[in-house]
Amino acid sequence: MSELPAKSKDVFAHHPRDWRDNHYVYPVISRRSRGLSIGVNLNPDRACNFDCIYCQVDRTLPVTVRDVDIDRLKSEIDDMLLRATDGSIFDHTGFGSVPAELRRVNDVAFSGDGEPTTCPEFAAAVETVANGLRIFELADVKIVLITDACYLKRENVKRGLAMMDESNGEIWAKLDVGTEAYYKLVNRPNHTLDHVIDNIIDAARVRPICIQSLFLRIDGRGPDEAEIKAYCERLNHIVREGGQIKEVQVYTVSRDPAETYVTALSDEEKNRIVETAKSLTKLNVVAY
Repeated sequence: MSELPAKSKDVFAHHPRDWRDNHYVYPVISRRSRGLSIGVNLNPDRACNFDCIYCQVDRTLPVTVRDVDIDRLKSEIDDMLLRATDGSIFDHTGFGSVPAELRRVNDVAFSGDGEPTTCPEFAAAVETVANGLRIFELADVKIVLITDACYLKRENVKRGLAMMDESNGEIWAKLDVGTEAYYKLVNRPNHTLDHVIDNIIDAARVRPICIQSLFLRIDGRGPDEAEIKAYCERLNHIVREGGQIKEVQVYTVSRDPAETYVTALSDEEKNRIVETAKSLTKLNVVAY
């Protein structure tokens, strides 16, 4: 992808989810979105299927909100969409320096302090966001689900995904590994890797999805060649089973991780993974 102007880069460094008095909705200038991403945190309880070694969520802090109140979520979404469309969001601290080329609403993303599909109100939350985008005449704004893909086959989740399909929706499914052993090391999950792949295939048979892959160093060592080849084979397996992959997003650690032994790959290492994946899968693989 093309390099952003130098003046734009500092706005990506901080991704706070505690904006004003909101419980669920927060604004972020996103590197991948190249604009304003409105985040929806359906996990103030921090519930997740993974305990990734690179996660930046501090689970030692006390939980103050546990449930999702759809009425409050609607109020917060409507307020944020109003501020985004009239430009007043950029008058707030931390957003005044956002350059003109990034002052656009790119997406509303279900991404917060855990796994969005663990929330019992997931489908109702998708409907609330979709209605808000229609009211503010933002039909071109995507609804993005960033997910660990463990629950994509659940019926209540499928209802939400079907509503996303009708509202310019997109799934970003996480896949950081190729082998079960490395998966347990990196993601520290409560489901097997085969379970995740099966759920990805089920969702990707219905609509094209994005695969979001974070690679890192553990005690100074990145994934070896065998692991990257196994990862590519997982991608090929998804496609062979009828899954549609729109894009593979390869990135590395950019904020303080959960474990101090985790560090970022160099650009050279990251680009080498991208080129290997392109060669072995023939998919659209992009470095971020």
